[in-house]
Amino acid sequence: MSDSKFSSEGFDLTASSSTDVIYEIGGGVTSERPVASSPSPKEEPTSESERLKEIGNEHFLKGNHLDAYDYYTDAIEACPYGDGIGPNGEELTRLKEDFDESIREANAERRRLEMEGRRAGNRDKDEKKDDDNVSTSPNKQNNQEFVPPRHIYGHKLAIYYANRAATLLHMNRLEEAIDDCDMSILYNPMYAKAYIRRCTAYERNLDTEHALIDARKAYELQPNPTTKKTRDRLEKVEAQRLEKLKEETMGKLKDLGNSILGNFGLSLDNFQAVQDPNTGGYSISFNQNK
Repeated sequence: MSDSKFSSEGFDLTASSSTDVIYEIGGGVTSERPVASSPSPKEEPTSESERLKEIGNEHFLKGNHLDAYDYYTDAIEACPYGDGIGPNGEELTRLKEDFDESIREANAERRRLEMEGRRAGNRDKDEKKDDDNVSTSPNKQNNQEFVPPRHIYGHKLAIYYANRAATLLHMNRLEEAIDDCDMSILYNPMYAKAYIRRCTAYERNLDTEHALIDARKAYELQPNPTTKKTRDRLEKVEAQRLEKLKEETMGKLKDLGNSILGNFGLSLDNFQAVQDPNTGGYSISFNQNK
């Protein structure tokens, strides 16, 4: 396992509407020429959230990660929600949990019906019962992917949650960072930075399997040298992990086999698998002297 360290590379924050620079995590700034615009006759519903986010950005750049966390939290809470707008984080979490529970119940019911069918020796009847009782719900059977309800300002909420996740990464609060990235992705499934930050949290939490999934998704959404490098590196790390796991599993199986054969004065070393070059099949030969 390679030693993972959080890097600011690729973790840019969004532009502040009140300045002419684009803030990037790590302290870098990119100049941008201000664009003149006509004054809005009515204040945007997310103006307060955007103001709080900008203050959070300033604190982040100064290294005040806990203060930045608080302002991003305030930005999330100030964002409008409700009928005609969309669910807040608590409601969205509840909807996701209810959906996941319905999937678990549907899968459990399907397994029960399949088991009853096998016991009765009537597979055709079992399949028909499965179709009649489970497949009638498209969300439970045909679509096991949660599709969150649309939020008018979901793209902004995704940024607030992902920015807060960045502060959590700096504070090494990895599980919370993953949760915030989850929320960011629910509000905007196409937001590459949320996948990048969740990838970082997973890897630092020694979960390279899920880190690789997010790295691949980030590269799919935002193909560039940085996301490609991360994806390629994690593919190698995960391949090494799986190879080590396979070796450990085979070692345990060998120990189990030897413990059984030992009762007869034998071991797996007494058996040798020989491959037939013509057919590719294997034959087992026995050698008493080993």
